[in-house]
Amino acid sequence: MSAQASNPVAIVTGASRGIGAAIAERLARDGFTVVINYAGDAAPAEALARQIENAGGHALTAQADVADPIAVRRLFDAAETAFGGVDVLVNNAGVMQLAPIAESDDALFDRTIAINLKGTFNTLREAGKRLRNGGRIVNFSTSVVGLNFPTYGVYVATKAAVESMTHILSKELRGRSITVNAVAPGPTGTDLFLKGKTPEQVEQLAKLAPLERLGTPDDIASVVSFLAGPDGRWVNGQVLRANGGVI
Repeated sequence: MSAQASNPVAIVTGASRGIGAAIAERLARDGFTVVINYAGDAAPAEALARQIENAGGHALTAQADVADPIAVRRLFDAAETAFGGVDVLVNNAGVMQLAPIAESDDALFDRTIAINLKGTFNTLREAGKRLRNGGRIVNFSTSVVGLNFPTYGVYVATKAAVESMTHILSKELRGRSITVNAVAPGPTGTDLFLKGKTPEQVEQLAKLAPLERLGTPDDIASVVSFLAGPDGRWVNGQVLRANGGVI
């Protein structure tokens, strides 16, 4: 894919569909060259890159399993080789498999930790060393950290840890003018959220917020756009709950 090195460069993990794809599209419209990271299936990522290019934006696809530190290093290498550096990291990649803690097996725990927590750590470690001064890091948490719904125990544990790393890294990067924040969506209409839920459950969750609807991927992308853009320059070390007022 063609791209312009003069544009600021944003890596968006897990960007081939859902919230990640909406973020990639929005940042491309904002003038970023977007590195669309995906874990396995290249087709949706390539389609998104073509869509961005056809709309006048600039995008590159890059395969990497964020749970693999070597793959994450290669992801940053690819962005630096193509564009000279990285300005923004959006840690959107994640998995969610729900079960009561007493019924959560080792495979569920290990996979959730590997992608949501270790994956975020892997990208933060690279970004902490390699992001250009003045850059932005946007991590992803969840508003369930505050709601504490049953069956979300392992998932929420990973996101609470991400929030803690967000606060700490924002202080560790003192002197480089890099902001580190997290977005904590509430119920949002994505495949990840809707999977396994009945229409009645979805309707019940949609009514939780005073605004009485599910969030959309574009709602979340708008918040990321703010944090990654010039208007978010004074917001640092924060967790922004984008949930329509659920909590």
